[in-house]
Amino acid sequence: MAHNKAKMVRLGIMGLMVALMGWVACGDATDSSQKNTSDSTKINQHERKKLIFFGNSLTAGYGLDPEEAFPARTQVKIDSLNLGYEVINAGLSGETSAGGLTRIDWILQQKPDVFVLELGANDGLRGIPVAETRKNLQGILDKVKAANPEVKLIIAGMMVPPNMGPDYARDFQSIYPELAKNNKATLIPFLLEGVGGEPRLNLADGIHPTAEGHQMVANAIWLYIQPLLGAGQSGL
Repeated sequence: MAHNKAKMVRLGIMGLMVALMGWVACGDATDSSQKNTSDSTKINQHERKKLIFFGNSLTAGYGLDPEEAFPARTQVKIDSLNLGYEVINAGLSGETSAGGLTRIDWILQQKPDVFVLELGANDGLRGIPVAETRKNLQGILDKVKAANPEVKLIIAGMMVPPNMGPDYARDFQSIYPELAKNNKATLIPFLLEGVGGEPRLNLADGIHPTAEGHQMVANAIWLYIQPLLGAGQSGL
């Protein structure tokens, strides 16, 4: 009896050890699976193409949470269609074309596949000579193309208030179609189409869009962006 009891104890201990070994092995497999999934996620994120919005406070989403700005709204649409692009909001409040020309080198560490240029409005509000603004914006585009000759360019057009005078306003507005033509870029004629000048769609300053205004901007610019991403015909 004693012998049989000792034998049963030994078998029980061995069974427990086998069970523990199986649990550890299972845990290792789970950890390995999680690691592989994590590594796969990292690889997928690393391999995602870059869509950079380079602009001023309009791009940055002044007065709003970042996820309410039109670049973030564009990311939501891209993700819903599984298009494999990462949107980078490189907007900086108060940025001029000269500031952008200085800052672009740092931004280009993220090699863009699609680059949206939204700058010049602050130049216009300050009455900076149109020729200077045009030169700076072209300088930015030159640097972007040098960083990636295959980059797809989009230029967001802008207008200035009429108090700057009709000649200045006309010359300023002409900057964007000229740049688009000379750089074989897609032109968004006016970024704030349907939003600019509409009190209910802008903050109290009358310049920066509300969250609803940003959604409208995102809807409008998607029509220009989607063909460059291989997206089907679908709104935001």
